[in-house]
Amino acid sequence: MSQGRERDDITASASASASASASASASASAPASAHYSGSSLSVRWVQGFPSQNVHFVNDHTICYPSGNFVIFINLESKKKTVLQCINGIVGVMATSGPSEVVAFSDRRFKPVIYIYSFPSLTRKIKLKGDILLDYTLLCFSYCGTYLASYSSLPEFELALWNWEAGVILCKKSNPGMDVSQMSFNPMNWHQMCLSSSSAVSVWTIERSNQEHHFRIRSVKLPLEDATFLNETDMLFPTTLPKDLIYGPVLPLSAIAGLVGEEAETFRPKDDIYPLLHPTMHCWTPSSDLYVGCEEGHLLMINTETLKVTVLQKAEEFPVPDGAQLINPLTLAYQKDGILASGIDGVIYSFIIKDSKYQVKTFLELDGPVTHLVFSPSYKMLLIQTDKGSVYIYTFGAELPLDKLLDACDGKVQAVSFITPGTKYFLTLTSSGEVSIVSIEDCNCTSRIFLKTQATALASSPSSPTAAVGTMDGYVYFLNILDVESPQLIHQAFLSQSPVKILIYDQRGIFLLVGTEEGNVFVIDARPSKSFQIFGFTETGKDILQISTVSVVESDVVEVLVLSPLPDMGRSRLEYFTLPAMLPEVVPENFSDERGRLKDNFTHKYLYEVEHTLSSAVLGFTGSKIFGFCSQVPYICSYVMPVKEHTGVLVLKPHQKVQSKQYGSGMIYLSSHGLWLMTIAKCGILCIRDMFSLETFVRCRSHSHQGRGIQNMKMSLDGQHILVNGKDDNTLVCLKWKRLGANIASEIFEHSRPLVLHLSQTMETESIYLALSGESKNKQPEETAEPQAIKQETRIFSPRRKEIKRGIKELAQVIARMMEENEKVDIIAKLDQQEFCLDADELERLHDECEEEVAKIRKDVEMHNLAQSYLTELIKEECWNSMAVKGRALKCFHIPYVVDNFPMKERTEEELQELRKVMQQKKTEIECLKLRKEIVEVQATTTMAKKHHEEEEEEEDEERIVKTTSLPNYLLGSLSTDFGADTSLLTSQLNLHSREEKINQIVLLKDIIYNIKRTFNSEFDAAYKQKEIEIARVKEKNVRIAEIISDLELEETVWQPVFEDSEKPERALVVEDDEISFKKYVSPWQRARTEVVSPYEMERLRQARISDARQRGLMDMMGGVLEVKKEDILRMAIPQPPFMAKADALWSEDERKQFKEYEKKVKELNEERDKYRKSLEAELKKLQNSIQENTQSFDEHLKRLFERRVKAEMVINQEELKINNIIFSLLLDEELSSREQFLNNYLLKKQEEKTKTANAIQKAREDLDVFKEHHDMLVAEDKILDRSFKKEFSDSLGHQVDVLYKLFKRRPRVHKQKTQADVTSLVPYGERPGSAKLNKENLAQLMKSMDELDNINNMPEGLDPSVWEHFCSARRAKVENEYKVKQKAACLLEMTTFLRKRMEEDDAVHHEIEKVFHELIRLQDEKVRFQVNLTVQILLKQGQVELENFQLILEYSDAILINKNIIEDLNSVIRTQGQKKVASMMESKEVHKGIYQIEWEHKKMEMEMEDLNQRAWDIQMLFFSRDRQKYLNEPNYENVIAIQIGIMEQTISVIDKNHKKNVENCKKLLKKLGKYSNQKDVANYTLSCNLREELVAVSERQDICNEIGSKLTCEKIARERYDNLLKQQKLTNISKQQAEQISILQAEVERLRMKTFPALIPM
Repeated sequence: MSQGRERDDITASASASASASASASASASAPASAHYSGSSLSVRWVQGFPSQNVHFVNDHTICYPSGNFVIFINLESKKKTVLQCINGIVGVMATSGPSEVVAFSDRRFKPVIYIYSFPSLTRKIKLKGDILLDYTLLCFSYCGTYLASYSSLPEFELALWNWEAGVILCKKSNPGMDVSQMSFNPMNWHQMCLSSSSAVSVWTIERSNQEHHFRIRSVKLPLEDATFLNETDMLFPTTLPKDLIYGPVLPLSAIAGLVGEEAETFRPKDDIYPLLHPTMHCWTPSSDLYVGCEEGHLLMINTETLKVTVLQKAEEFPVPDGAQLINPLTLAYQKDGILASGIDGVIYSFIIKDSKYQVKTFLELDGPVTHLVFSPSYKMLLIQTDKGSVYIYTFGAELPLDKLLDACDGKVQAVSFITPGTKYFLTLTSSGEVSIVSIEDCNCTSRIFLKTQATALASSPSSPTAAVGTMDGYVYFLNILDVESPQLIHQAFLSQSPVKILIYDQRGIFLLVGTEEGNVFVIDARPSKSFQIFGFTETGKDILQISTVSVVESDVVEVLVLSPLPDMGRSRLEYFTLPAMLPEVVPENFSDERGRLKDNFTHKYLYEVEHTLSSAVLGFTGSKIFGFCSQVPYICSYVMPVKEHTGVLVLKPHQKVQSKQYGSGMIYLSSHGLWLMTIAKCGILCIRDMFSLETFVRCRSHSHQGRGIQNMKMSLDGQHILVNGKDDNTLVCLKWKRLGANIASEIFEHSRPLVLHLSQTMETESIYLALSGESKNKQPEETAEPQAIKQETRIFSPRRKEIKRGIKELAQVIARMMEENEKVDIIAKLDQQEFCLDADELERLHDECEEEVAKIRKDVEMHNLAQSYLTELIKEECWNSMAVKGRALKCFHIPYVVDNFPMKERTEEELQELRKVMQQKKTEIECLKLRKEIVEVQATTTMAKKHHEEEEEEEDEERIVKTTSLPNYLLGSLSTDFGADTSLLTSQLNLHSREEKINQIVLLKDIIYNIKRTFNSEFDAAYKQKEIEIARVKEKNVRIAEIISDLELEETVWQPVFEDSEKPERALVVEDDEISFKKYVSPWQRARTEVVSPYEMERLRQARISDARQRGLMDMMGGVLEVKKEDILRMAIPQPPFMAKADALWSEDERKQFKEYEKKVKELNEERDKYRKSLEAELKKLQNSIQENTQSFDEHLKRLFERRVKAEMVINQEELKINNIIFSLLLDEELSSREQFLNNYLLKKQEEKTKTANAIQKAREDLDVFKEHHDMLVAEDKILDRSFKKEFSDSLGHQVDVLYKLFKRRPRVHKQKTQADVTSLVPYGERPGSAKLNKENLAQLMKSMDELDNINNMPEGLDPSVWEHFCSARRAKVENEYKVKQKAACLLEMTTFLRKRMEEDDAVHHEIEKVFHELIRLQDEKVRFQVNLTVQILLKQGQVELENFQLILEYSDAILINKNIIEDLNSVIRTQGQKKVASMMESKEVHKGIYQIEWEHKKMEMEMEDLNQRAWDIQMLFFSRDRQKYLNEPNYENVIAIQIGIMEQTISVIDKNHKKNVENCKKLLKKLGKYSNQKDVANYTLSCNLREELVAVSERQDICNEIGSKLTCEKIARERYDNLLKQQKLTNISKQQAEQISILQAEVERLRMKTFPALIPM
């Protein structure tokens, strides 16, 4: 298989460098280096599947990149050719069919583009640009020597190359534009299209002689629903509304304050709509573009006008069940349409006519199609799937579809040679696909799918079998005796851990299986022994590598296992041996019940190295270990000690050599044990001498961009090497290009005994497999662990039963305890977790509880802290920072609430600014006053008028004072009512400048502050008055309470208090009565209280007993020294004791005593009545006093409320003025922003104008120079024509005429005619020529001239020397004509270039003029806005503001007069008007008196009539029965209550019936809902059936159309359609009637319930 030339040079240089490094090493390695000198490797073949697009190099060859190689495949012979990239992995690639060249880039810093010719694979040129990271797209033009390259980050640069000259013609950067596809126009190389998932742009290449220029135009895509958005010009909008009140309306960019380039593309978020997302595009012969979109739409773009047309389907295309909408991932143009493919694996043919298209299924494949491309002759179509499979569809062939590449299902995980490794090898993918591939041509012979995730692969050297390890812990054994039909013959389950490593020893006795959990299983490798599992040994976790040494002469197999120690920064090596006669040993002798191999049987030794190793192998001789260091670039050898040891032994490096490879790697040992092979992430394979560790062969098969080499395998004879990449999915087969005869003989001598031994074993096992035939799948063999577990279960069964019985009894006890726990109180109840008997579990639960409590406590603390912080912030902002706290004030009796104005203290900056503004305003007023005085002094003419002038000055001063305080209707507010000083305010009619407006805002804020302060002072006075009133009421309530208690009244004392809104500081203080929980008392305080309280009570009792004065007062006088007047009501005269007897038994004295008693009682009662009346009068007086005082306060607060409303109104007026001024300032800023943007935009356009002017000047100069050359050539051509007869004047006349005719004769150039089928297939037809084709045409023309210059065409009788001179002159004439023709074409191109530059210059000039007009208009708007002020005017109630059209807006015929004349006239008119108003008022008062007397007279008459009518009504008063009943019935209320009860019972019965009806209606509605769902299901079934029937009808209609029975089919269809319509109509009628019946039934039921008698118990 042929290869690129440069690859051989690399291998040769690599070998030379290796030999040079070997000669520079120690003297011990010098013989080895000389021994291996001249050895080198070459690539035999490369297997890889395309991850990028596949390209046609010519009609019979395709190519694609894979790893470090570009693979070429001949479609006829299926022969592969590879080309290697010298700098690592291949980046992007492109091909040119007409030139048969391939271009690709590498992936390194500052990448390079290489261009190779095909089929010679020689490098034509290397293109170096300014790109830093990577090229993302490459594309050749269809004609000419042009190559386009595009790079993404960070340049986003498109460059156009002349790849033959190796120069960049032009380049342009477009930041942020990420391109996914790039293509040239096949009909015009001057046009390119770049598309991404969000944009499509058309690039035009303009040329002027040797200069090239890019011009970009972006396509406006439709919206997602395929509609177009009418975008307005955001820079110079022409449809903005006119606002005559609030000033000019500006673009959104000016409102946003944007002044730079971002203002040109600014769009509000609401104006951004999702557009269609292009996926692929292709060109048409008419230079239009077809663009496919993710949403399923197909667009056609006119590249001249950039008009986008959304193509519509001519008819609906039936989409198969389960398939998605047609979402084109790739497009390929063909005649009359395009081919498109999507994710459904179907290739569709779009037949396009005008703006509609029809869809047909062209081809169906297994998976999604990602790329479609036609061959240059359009005879073949290349189809590429997402997995990498490639199909070739040949038009017109018997079997059109041919599968060229069948990709593997997944990434290749491992490879292995089938012993002896000369014909076939195995590959394993991650999905479990095992392939048998031929070494000769890399063709797949057979495949077997295991349908599981695979991890490792190994081929047995002693039998035609292979082992595959899986993720679920299985090992599958395959029979590969017949390479065309491999079979699964056995599977063994080892552990739950995934299998990581599989390795056979060199003699094929054992299969060693390493798992992720650190176990190494030993299995018999022979199928005749049914792959017996001997056992396993435990090693460290994460096994890195297993190495074996099995020599023919030895009776043991040595095994070395490498595992890491990441915590210690070391690596562990475990060495053990396995006897070759192990299959004949009884298993109990070398393993325990669980299958674990005994250490004394395996002789295991542990070693450690002081640094980490990524790989280690065991040498054949000398007990050596070779290791690859992972963190340092060294390869070390270690010598194992001969003496036995116990424990861990640390090995020291015996030999240490630099690896000259970066990254962690692996080390392997050759089959003959003489070579060490190392691979690493750098992608370089090194073969080293085992003794000197020096490299004698280096080969770079992969690169670090693909993460290097994953694994490698060498055949038994050492002639073939397989290298598999890690990420690039490329498999490379290497062979020896040069290998010395001594080395070959050494390999043969060392491998011959092993080959003889393996051939005997291979023959025996092959016979066994052949005799066994097609073996059935056996159950997976298990290890000895389950049997050991069963035996242990049987031995300890009685003990287990006893333990279970004890656990059961303990569980019953705990259950009873839990039942008792459920009955106790909540406080004493334990949690369920407390009954857990496991101490560790209890401790764990306790720790978890503690952690949870700590977490909750911390969360609560953090929450409280956050709330406290938030509280402090709110308190600081809304309370502490307030100089005047916000509070309310309520009335005593009426619902009026007055709030004050919360105010913050003004900052020092605000006060300083206020002082500055006030000082400035005062200065301005003084300056204005001085100016007026100066003007008035200069205006004085005589001293006689001095006194008069002084009087006028005084009047002027008064006028100034008056004018300083503007009237309210001009001031715009009522702030003067609150004592605000408005003398410093500028009139609203004079606010023009920005500084004046800002000063006005400061003064208005000061006025608002003063108004609030004034009102707050009034509020504070009212608040203090309320406090006084509450204190007075409280003082009087004390006496009222005494009077009420004396009078024993049940009245409550009204005590007014402040509410929380009136005292807001209460919210910040927590009172004791607000706490609902009891105060926590600590135990020591409780104990102290219990001890002290009895002593305190006893002390009080003793003190009470010792107080004799108080005791005597209580005993003798009832506790008082004198009787108070209030005690009269409680005084009682004791009855004489004889009153207990009957009256008849009384004596005379007793009767006298009784009369005295009665007299005293009467006097006492009179005193009581007199005192009671005085108390009642006092009580009434106090209550009236409280009522009057509180009502007077309420009236005052009511007036304060009105004051508050007025103050708020004034504040709102001032804030409205501030807002208007702020709005004007904001509008002024917007105008400034717009003006600044226009200036910046003007500068930008002026720079563009300068560039276009320079370009025009340069193009015009180049055109003039070129035109001079063209004119000179034309003149030379004419001179040649005119001087012909002079040059041949020596010849005869008729000969001169004949020669002149021959001089004018031109050869006919025969064009190569394409074949008819090619012409019919290629949609683009004949494409325009290029410079290369022009050179070929000139050469063909000169070749044709040779035929005309033949001696046979010489006229008779002409001298041969004359004929030669004639031929040379004619040839010079033809060459000159051809040059003139080329110059004319170039002149036309330069003229076109100049015209386009002039058009661009005119466009820029038009933009500049537009900007100038906009600036002038904006300045006018700005001036108009500054003059047209917004004035706030107070209007009285009843005044009407006129509309604008009612005012006089035209002042063309007006004159300008002095204002004083108008003012004087107005004063006269005002005086006369006042006199007239006074007389009218007098007349009005007279008329008012007359009207009042008449009104009183009418009032008396009407009162008289009312009295008469009332008397008549009393006489004629009608007493109804209800009124009589009310007057006569003693218990009228009881009768009414009985009637109400009857009505309530009636209402309850009606309500119950209504609820019952509602329930019935709900049940009926539920039934109807179920019925409706059933009908929906039935309708859905009918719709599905209808769809099927429609399909059947359409099929039958097509059949009928074919047969010719169209009328019959139409008649039958019409009858069926009429029947369906009738049936549907009847169904609708029945539904309507059913609805009407249900409505009527409901109405009948309602009427029946209405007439149903209600039986109410009386």
